[in-house]
Amino acid sequence: MTVERDAEDLIAEAAAAPVDGWGFGWLAGRATEERPQWGYARLVADRMASADAALDVDTGGGEVLAEVPRRPRLLTATEAWPPNVEVARRTLRRIGASVVAVAPDGPLPFRDASFDLVVSRHPVRTDWVQTARVLRPGGTFLSQQIGAGTMRELSEAMLGPLPPPAQRHPEQAAAAAEAAGLRVVDLRRATLRATFADIGAVVWFLRKVIWTVPGFTVERYRAPLGDLHRRIVDEGPFVAHAHRFLIEATRT
Repeated sequence: MTVERDAEDLIAEAAAAPVDGWGFGWLAGRATEERPQWGYARLVADRMASADAALDVDTGGGEVLAEVPRRPRLLTATEAWPPNVEVARRTLRRIGASVVAVAPDGPLPFRDASFDLVVSRHPVRTDWVQTARVLRPGGTFLSQQIGAGTMRELSEAMLGPLPPPAQRHPEQAAAAAEAAGLRVVDLRRATLRATFADIGAVVWFLRKVIWTVPGFTVERYRAPLGDLHRRIVDEGPFVAHAHRFLIEATRT
């Protein structure tokens, strides 16, 4: 099989694979990404065990909530991407959690001081004012967020050189949290190695993690995909780096 034909087959396979939910099982054996040492799922489980009413913002397919062993009396999630809403409802129905469909930039549709715990893994955008509003006094917000310049190497492989990232810095998040009336009690950072063993893994990842290359389609980026495929064949797995930060804040 020629290099070009091999690329077409890998790309076609990845382009046809489903990307709903927020699991990454399709990449097993084809891509890897290190995980932060703090263990976000474990931290969420610890906080949930002592919470009375909890909210998961941007739940994706509900994957993190579904694994919580001791759940609060009231457990609610929000999701803005329609395909994920139905996935999350199927996933979380069995544990008695409700899923509310929301507009991407709309307010949280809950009363003031509704929750003593709000969590969010990789939110598209954190509305700090809304988060503070729905938290009870003394309540906690815990979030693992995507940091500035994450997967920059992959973005530049498709788009060319990019300017330094202006957003998603941990310090910016902490300042916004404090301005909204929250007190930051923990802020940690991690740089994590990610590898892609074939161009199909790259295509599937770009289809799922849409902010890496906004507006990505196979047809639009066929030329750089071909270049990256040949690079992987010649040099081995493509390496990029994900940046994450953990922020925990309480409502004063």
